[in-house]
Amino acid sequence: MSVNLLKKERKDLILKEINVHTRVTFTELVDVLNVSEDTIRRDLNELAEEGEVIKIRGGAMSKAYHYSSQVKETYAHNSKQEIARKALGLLKEGMLVLVGGGTTIRELVKLIPDSLRITFMTVNPLTAVELLDKPNVDIIMVGGQLSRYSQMAVGGEVHQRLSEMRADLCIMGSNAIDSDGGFTDSDWETVLVKKAMIKASKKVAVLSIAEKLDSVMKMKIADISEINYLVTDLDPNDPKLGPYQNKGATLL
Repeated sequence: MSVNLLKKERKDLILKEINVHTRVTFTELVDVLNVSEDTIRRDLNELAEEGEVIKIRGGAMSKAYHYSSQVKETYAHNSKQEIARKALGLLKEGMLVLVGGGTTIRELVKLIPDSLRITFMTVNPLTAVELLDKPNVDIIMVGGQLSRYSQMAVGGEVHQRLSEMRADLCIMGSNAIDSDGGFTDSDWETVLVKKAMIKASKKVAVLSIAEKLDSVMKMKIADISEINYLVTDLDPNDPKLGPYQNKGATLL
């Protein structure tokens, strides 16, 4: 009985790590749980068989982030819905919008009115599929090698295509953002594409749940001064957002 309880506690911790960080590696879970990699592999195999996670090379990812997922709610679902409602106000008839991927972007796509005539260009195939449900949205997919980290198209072909365009608005999710450290991530190819997306757009909106504010990853995408809109689940007057406003970002 105690062994089963320990296993349940361990698997609950694994699920929490995956829900917060979207994807985790065997090594990261070994460090967090202080058990062997073989134990982690067995737990992940069981969680995958139970339909709780999706196995990927070297670890696992959140079921909610996977293209075949039927999950109704993602981590911090209410917060992401609030962010989506705010971001929807940035979309205008006839715009060309460059958009990334992620569960917050997914919530935004769900809210797009069927009557809105707009063009989305994306480097994320999952976002393109989500947009297919919108009858008056034109979808342009930028292709290339897919990153297993971000599920975005990366590489020279993507950079060439982005260099030839000028979008009205770029909308991206965030893994980490800080008033001093800027908009950051931890995968170099993904960082380069996001830099190119910003350069290819007249205005930039970054979507972030409050839990990701004041955090910094290894590689900078942009300074806060390069971001026009920071869209969070907080009230724009929340003191936590003051430093971002001081750097020039409009808070929504």
